Amino acid sequence: MAAPREPGGGAAFSRRADAERDPDPDPDPDPGRSPERRRLTAQVERAQRYRAFQRQLRGRNVLLALGIGAVTAAIYGYTFYSVSQERFLDELEQEAEAARARAWERQKSAAS
Repeated sequence: MAAPREPGGGAAFSRRADAERDPDPDPDPDPGRSPERRRLTAQVERAQRYRAFQRQLRGRNVLLALGIGAVTAAIYGYTFYSVSQERFLDELEQEAEAARARAWERQKSAAS
């Protein structure tokens, strides 16, 4: 039995595969499969990719929901904090009381 020769040497089985020069006309790794089996395999692979994509989206959606919830809670908390510090209504109420007292005094002094 003779050893295979170097590429370009002679025997066809010893030739190296060059993808650019000799593209494979049938890229199917298992050419013995029936067309129905190939379709089923492709369908299963698409379903698996879809499920993986859904898991990825679910993770993103959870992070987005947590982020939106955190921002909403922060705005809600800040609103309550800032409203609790507002004193202008108290000042207006004190000015109104003082104005009522002055009006009462004027009315009392005018009546006497």
